Amino acid sequence: MMFSDAFMAIADPNRRHLLEELRRGPKTVTELAAGLPVSRPAVSQHLKVLLDAGLVHAKPEGTRRVYTVSSTGFLKLNIWLDQFWEA
Repeated sequence: MMFSDAFMAIADPNRRHLLEELRRGPKTVTELAAGLPVSRPAVSQHLKVLLDAGLVHAKPEGTRRVYTVSSTGFLKLNIWLDQFWEA
């Protein structure tokens, strides 16, 4: 189920940090790794989880990949969460 994947993805504080950074604008793995006490490969693994959950997009630019937040992924999450406030 997409929602459980998304909730598992955002459960990790490092991934939440990455999402907060990406909310400010597109970034590469190197730029994202600069703000975390983990290696670039670890950041790449965290980004893969976020990609698989549909919460970020990756766009190739030359030899780099630029990551952005997926508004569609968050819209689905918001729609699911909103049902608990409409009751």
